[in-house]
Amino acid sequence: MGSLLVVSAHAGDFVWRAAGAIALATARGDRAKVLCLSFGERGESAKAWREGKPLEEIKAMRRAEASAAAEVLGADIEFIDAGDYPLLESPELVDRMVRVYREVNPSVVLTHPLADPYNGDHPAAARMALQARVLAQAIGYDAPGEPLGAPPVFFFEPHQPEQSDFKPNVLLDITSVFDTKRKAMECLPAQQHMWDYYTDLAKRRGVQLKRNAGPNLGLPHNTMGEAYVRLYPQVTGELA
Repeated sequence: MGSLLVVSAHAGDFVWRAAGAIALATARGDRAKVLCLSFGERGESAKAWREGKPLEEIKAMRRAEASAAAEVLGADIEFIDAGDYPLLESPELVDRMVRVYREVNPSVVLTHPLADPYNGDHPAAARMALQARVLAQAIGYDAPGEPLGAPPVFFFEPHQPEQSDFKPNVLLDITSVFDTKRKAMECLPAQQHMWDYYTDLAKRRGVQLKRNAGPNLGLPHNTMGEAYVRLYPQVTGELA
């Protein structure tokens, strides 16, 4: 069994961008854990603010939504409540993330890309995720558990890919679990406007997936996909 660690800046990010990968992992029996750094309570809960809800109620609402989505996907979820808009980087937060790495011992890590001119919380989360990964590999770092190996890191797709210079080099076929992803998205009514956006995006990435898979695989016309960028080189004994 493998293990998947997803570092998400806000409560909804892991659902829109990586729910397909999470559902595939849990469907094959792997463990999946989402580390949610904030609830997206300030910057991604506009409807609740307009309705006059107080901060703590908004946090509780977003926690419940993200927890329900994680349950649909079969994933564990941990909330750090580090705040958003801005999500501030700190040694203490990185240290806490190191301890999560050591506990999960992930075989794959998913997080935000390092550039997003629309949302500084996203690259902040990515920078801390990468720093924590390196520290978790250090045998002398003072944290419980064994030192990490070198799990590959994949950046999931930002909301504005062109402006974020996002050029995917991995297309993941999520057709078999897209219904599960859609159910997880529908656990997030605070951002209902995203449901159809990310359904349409999965269709477009599915078209690109078929185009790059070659002409003879017989993929169905309704192939759905997620796009990723692999940060570190792939190590292989055979080019394919």
